Amino acid sequence: MSKPDLTTVPAFYHNYIKLVQEDNVQDAISYNSETALSFFKNLPEDKWIHRYAEGKWSIKGLLQHIIDAERIFAYRALCFARKDATPLPGFEENDYAAASKADRRSNDELIKEFETVRRSIELMFRSFDEEQLASIGTSNNNPISVNAIGFIIPGHVQHHINIIKERYL
Repeated sequence: MSKPDLTTVPAFYHNYIKLVQEDNVQDAISYNSETALSFFKNLPEDKWIHRYAEGKWSIKGLLQHIIDAERIFAYRALCFARKDATPLPGFEENDYAAASKADRRSNDELIKEFETVRRSIELMFRSFDEEQLASIGTSNNNPISVNAIGFIIPGHVQHHINIIKERYL
């Protein structure tokens, strides 16, 4: 399925979707998986715990945030594709980050977890047909389609990779 019309997506996700170049959701997730994994695997060792300003996340914390967000996005997509009409809550990313203790983890462990979570998401989205991708549910008090979530996932990662390139490296 192609990119969603941005008028059907909450405004706070527009920038993520705009960062995705592919027009097919499965291709977008797959391509982003390869580029993101390559990016994280090639980061200099000394940059992983760097913070560009006080109170900002380290790259380890940022990757843990990506992993956590992808799990949440995947859960939302699964619920909506399976016609679960239960409104889902938002999440407070800073609370998750503070509780994650990401800086205690190894870089390799974080990369492996990201890769595992992302492969699962790729397979899940490949299993969805057009009807499931078009399914809409409510998350964080906003209607959103499974397809839109599928474009948010790689866009969110690309957003954070851009930040790492601009502010950490």
